[in-house]
Amino acid sequence: MFTGLIREIATVKSYQNNILTIKSKHPAKLGDSIAINGVCLTVIKVHGDGFDLELADETRSIIDESKISGQVHMEPAMMMNDRFEGHIVQGHVDCVGKVTSITPRENATDFIITVDKKYIAHIIPKGSITIDGISLTVNDVGNDNFRLTIIPHTLKETLMRNYKIGTSLNIETDVFARYIDHILTHRSAKKSMSWDDVDNMQMTY
Repeated sequence: MFTGLIREIATVKSYQNNILTIKSKHPAKLGDSIAINGVCLTVIKVHGDGFDLELADETRSIIDESKISGQVHMEPAMMMNDRFEGHIVQGHVDCVGKVTSITPRENATDFIITVDKKYIAHIIPKGSITIDGISLTVNDVGNDNFRLTIIPHTLKETLMRNYKIGTSLNIETDVFARYIDHILTHRSAKKSMSWDDVDNMQMTY
């Protein structure tokens, strides 16, 4: 699990044969989970100035592979004793969105992000969303887009400062919205769960 708080701007040294080589100061260990631009990957090799990660075919079919080049956001998975900030992030990218509008404000910048309409149900006004691994708050939601208001500190400390109209983004929607939608969508196919059922399950633990 991750928080969506970027720990380092790392650099992609190479990407070939599904192996991503990252230059980073982070002291990674073999088998560690690390999010690169919001994508949870596993460390398969550690070297002097970074580590290697492997991308599965499923991962490659969802993300925009242009997002694993140059500088990238890096966040190691949370440890049990870490302070919990940001929001619950799995590192499971749902879709690729695009920046369609950037509007500077007095003390912030508005970004309009467009996504496939089928993902809008999982994007909640004033809820959380992960953009290239960054934990952010959604302001407004439209039919096929949503608005983010980014403060100067976030722009300075992340690669959002380089985003332009047309920039592709790895998007992970809110995990709770996905779970609730899945339950409600499939409840008609099975006997729906009552509150008594929930209480009985809780009493068994």
